[in-house]
Amino acid sequence: MITLIAAAGINNELGKDNDLVWHLPIDFKRFKELTTNHHIIMGRKTFESFPKPLPNRIHIIITRNASYQAEGAIVVHSMKEALNLVSNDDQPFIIGGGEIYKIGMDVADKIELTRVYSSFEADTFFPEIPKDEWKLVKEEHHLKDDKHRFDFSFQTFVRN
Repeated sequence: MITLIAAAGINNELGKDNDLVWHLPIDFKRFKELTTNHHIIMGRKTFESFPKPLPNRIHIIITRNASYQAEGAIVVHSMKEALNLVSNDDQPFIIGGGEIYKIGMDVADKIELTRVYSSFEADTFFPEIPKDEWKLVKEEHHLKDDKHRFDFSFQTFVRN
């Protein structure tokens, strides 16, 4: 069960300048709960956006750079290579960025999307979810509050 996990604005914005454009503590908590003790597959820029590797997860970085090395991570050069490394994990996660999500959309079985109900200036975007290929099976709404500046929903999609 390969899962894409992301948070995106209403126009599929993911981030700008290799950073998120919002701060949603409950979304960070959910991300941690879902991905802990699993493989997380990402691009180089996503990995480099972390201050250090995330605890209790196996990091797999996809990069075109043949000489790239990263402490605390496994470096590969294709999604196929990454997926070959996760066969013993019942739910590996693809965590971004934009290009990796585009590639991952073809191989994923599930999408865990936090939809942030606002528009943002961004340079990285989540791919459109083809409505004929994916079905929304769960949605949990959250209203903005003192810790969350925007309304948002946790949405779970499965491939038809």
